[in-house]
Amino acid sequence: MSFCCEFQGCNNETNVSAVIFDLDGTLLDTERATRGVLNEFLGKYGKELNKEREEKKRLGMTQKDSAALIVKDYQLPLTSDQFIKEINPLYRERWREVKALPGANRIIKHFAKNGVPMALASNSLKEYIYAKISQHKGWTESFSVILGHDQVKFGKPAPDLYEEAAKRLEVHAANCLVIEDSLVGVKAANAAKIKVVAVPSRGESDCSKLANVTLNSLLEFQPELWGLPPFDDWVDNTLPIEPIHLNGLYVNGSLLGTTENATFAIPDQVVGLYFGWAKFDSDKNFKILVSIHLDFSSVAYKKIDVWLIDANTDLTSDQNKMQICLVGYIRAWDNKLHEQKLGPMERKKLEEYKSIARASLDLPLFSNFC
Repeated sequence: MSFCCEFQGCNNETNVSAVIFDLDGTLLDTERATRGVLNEFLGKYGKELNKEREEKKRLGMTQKDSAALIVKDYQLPLTSDQFIKEINPLYRERWREVKALPGANRIIKHFAKNGVPMALASNSLKEYIYAKISQHKGWTESFSVILGHDQVKFGKPAPDLYEEAAKRLEVHAANCLVIEDSLVGVKAANAAKIKVVAVPSRGESDCSKLANVTLNSLLEFQPELWGLPPFDDWVDNTLPIEPIHLNGLYVNGSLLGTTENATFAIPDQVVGLYFGWAKFDSDKNFKILVSIHLDFSSVAYKKIDVWLIDANTDLTSDQNKMQICLVGYIRAWDNKLHEQKLGPMERKKLEEYKSIARASLDLPLFSNFC
């Protein structure tokens, strides 16, 4: 799915001077925070959620269109407006728990610091956008334009939201860049004739056919390749990140494996090569290197390979309760760096990555999280 970073923006003749973000699934992990709300609601009416259909069918839709579809599909004894009125309090309660996706705070702070104009353009109502971002320090002030679908004639995939955002930013569409997670949003950017980077949510891989660039994570984004100020937060080839916590992993010798539940517990956009700390039943922390990669044959959509950086013979098979805290990022997903494909060259690369992670984890910047 991912393009090599060197191709980001390199064929674009016009440099970008403003960035327009989608919100849900692009900057905020809304889907995971609100998971279960619709199923809980349907249960009151004796209905059961069709998970496979719902996950992809309604992604990126306006609430009004989504509500009409749900009422029809599940034959609910409600109008669309009644459905929205009843379910909204449940969603609002969960919005308080919505976390920023990896790299979201970083990119917002970076552009704000460097004076890059930013807009939010979402298929949510403007009222809901403010309710979601108010939980995140500095977000409301960082965006000079915030638009919901209720402020334009048509929501995505129509171009209205992105055209209006560019207009209010007072920047020509050709000088804007959209960052999106859904096919609906990418289509809207295309219709507005604005360049678009896709960071697809689960089931939205078709984004890559229409986006200028497709990435697996915001952490892969390189602003300088779009004519924007480069990041300056790398520390000796590693990037400090907001801690990512994983549970449900088990021990398998020096290589640690994963359960599908562990991959469901992390956002879709957590993909790449990371490092951090693992804690077992004992209080001791172990240095680890972690490869999180896509696996479309898996129900969980991902696989996780975890290597102990400093092998410890004291680990035994019954020490299988493990908590992980990822504190740093090294690079984008390397599709050859997992146990089934480790030839001599890959093993050499693995040792190099371990060396980088080991040195970083000795720094106070990374060790204070353990």
